[in-house]
Amino acid sequence: MNIRNIFVTLIFCLFGLSGIAYGAEVQKIGVIDLQKIIDKSNPGKRSSVEIKSQGKKMEQILKKKGAEIEELRKTVDQKALVMSNEAREAKEQDLRVKINDLKSLQRRYQDVLRDLNINLSKQITKDVFEIVEGIGKRAGYSLIIDRRAGGVVYAPNVLDITDKVIEEYNAMDAKRGKKEGASAESKKKQ
Repeated sequence: MNIRNIFVTLIFCLFGLSGIAYGAEVQKIGVIDLQKIIDKSNPGKRSSVEIKSQGKKMEQILKKKGAEIEELRKTVDQKALVMSNEAREAKEQDLRVKINDLKSLQRRYQDVLRDLNINLSKQITKDVFEIVEGIGKRAGYSLIIDRRAGGVVYAPNVLDITDKVIEEYNAMDAKRGKKEGASAESKKKQ
C-alpha cells in the first residue's frame, strides 16, 4: 500500500468514528432548589404563615400560663411565713403541678407544630415532584436533582429550573383555589 491509500483509509476511519462520537445522545440535566420553592411559592408562603400563626397562638397561651405560675410563685413566697406548713406545702404542690402542666403543654405544642410542618412540607414536596416530573418529561430532561439534597456543590444557572417550577406551582395552586372556591359556593347554594 502506498502512503496515499493509507492516508485515505485513515481519513475515512476518523470521519466514520467521529460520526459515532458526535451521534451520541446528549443528556439534559436540571437542578431545582426545593427550599427556594418553599420560600417563594404561594403554597409555601401560606404554609409558613399558617405555622407562624399557630406558633404565635400557642406562644400567647404559654406566656399567659407562665405569668399565672409566676404570680402563684410570688404569692407563695410572700405568704410563706404566715401560712401553716400544710397550707404552704399545698400551695407549693399546686405550683409544681402547674409547672409540670406548662412543660407538658410546651411539649405538646412543639409536637403539634412539628406535625403541622411535616404535613405541609409533605404536600408541597409531593406537588413539586409532580410538577418537576411533568417538566422533565415535556422538556426531555434525563435527570433533575435538588441542589441541596443532591449534594450539588456547583451547577450553572442555565441548569436551574427552580423559577419555572415556582411559576407552574403557583399556576396549579391558583387553579386549585378556583376549584375549591367553586365547590364551596355550590355547597352554600345547596
